[in-house]
Amino acid sequence: MNNFRFLFAFVVALALGPLVLPEFYVTLLNYIGLYAIVALGLVLLTGVGGLTSFGQAAFVGVGAYTTAYLTTVYGVSPWLTLPAGLALTAAVALSIGFITLRLSGHFLPLGTIAWGISLYYLFGSVDFLGGHTGISGIPALQIFGFELKSGRQFYYLIWAMLLVIVVATRNLLDSREGRAVRALKGGTLMAESMGVNTPRSKIVIFTIAALYACLSGWLYAHLQRFVNPTPFSLLQGIEYLFMVVVGGVAYVWGAILGAGLITILKQWLQDWLPQLLGQSGNFEMIVFGLLMILVLHRARDGLWPIILRLIPEHPERPRVAHAEALPRRAIPPAGSVLLEISNASKRFGGLIANDRMNFKVRSAEIMALIGPNGAGKSTMFNGISGVDPLTSGEISFCGERIEALEARDIARRGISRSFQHVRLLPTMSVKRSHRRPSAW
Repeated sequence: MNNFRFLFAFVVALALGPLVLPEFYVTLLNYIGLYAIVALGLVLLTGVGGLTSFGQAAFVGVGAYTTAYLTTVYGVSPWLTLPAGLALTAAVALSIGFITLRLSGHFLPLGTIAWGISLYYLFGSVDFLGGHTGISGIPALQIFGFELKSGRQFYYLIWAMLLVIVVATRNLLDSREGRAVRALKGGTLMAESMGVNTPRSKIVIFTIAALYACLSGWLYAHLQRFVNPTPFSLLQGIEYLFMVVVGGVAYVWGAILGAGLITILKQWLQDWLPQLLGQSGNFEMIVFGLLMILVLHRARDGLWPIILRLIPEHPERPRVAHAEALPRRAIPPAGSVLLEISNASKRFGGLIANDRMNFKVRSAEIMALIGPNGAGKSTMFNGISGVDPLTSGEISFCGERIEALEARDIARRGISRSFQHVRLLPTMSVKRSHRRPSAW
């Protein structure tokens, strides 16, 4: 109920905004909405999925330039350019993602910087896109014959789309696919052992984040009626990432909070600092750098969880009073062979960790592997579960050979495992609660 009240109050405040605020603040709210759409994609990609990207501004450019080109050159209806832009963005994201997401560690952010810069210079170097001069004369959007020419008219469209994306993102995070995405931050090893197809989950959230950015670019192009490469630079991509870090990188509403705070603060600093220092310049970036250091030291989860702690909690009833039982696999008869290991060996160079192991595990039986440290027990478990495949030998589960399968495919057949060094997901819980930290 608290969540519904908060959402209702937020929607009412948004609806009243253009009616009482000056034009300047309506314009700021429009940009906050556009930035928040991109930031929501980064919540999925970086905050929940653990994949850092500096190149989201380039996908904003793909959406903006697609509609700018099609509407001005071919006279295509702006509403038809939206699916065209989304399709092009999906194709670009899938192509880039299949290459970039194979990287890990610091190589992944460096890879996103590389393609972000490449797309930015592509926008400015191609003649039919207007070069660095850009494309002007983009037509206004029309809804039921009514043209959205002013910022006040455009305001409701931006925020309506943002709220739809907020709801869609929360539903995604609450879904089975969303739980798989949340598992990515716990590491590929654990997620794969629980049956998660980590390459698929990564490319899914990478593409969704790109589509969010494309939608923001489409709205931006028809709000401004003009595009050039400047708003789609690497610097803007860093600013998007800064927004979600400040607001709360793993929180849906944190994206809106961060977009609002950074947009308003940037505007204030651009007005105040030149007057204070007596000269013009990008001094606000210095302040942002210092602010980032402060946030990383004092509030690594961002400002949104701090706000949540200030809201009193009330006991809430579960959503489903009588949930249906989950499907269960048929239990094999007691004494039948479940798992059979034949001549299983594992070598690490000249070291033989497992040497022609043979044993069977039967239904309703408890079996243990006993030995001192370094005897090869964990190596055997890793071989059975597919975490570190055997060098040679055979493994059969319920009569099916599984030694050549991926860990996720073995898990889906019914083999579950734990780890010697416990691998937990701090943002997930076995209790399904109404307020989930990673969803809010």
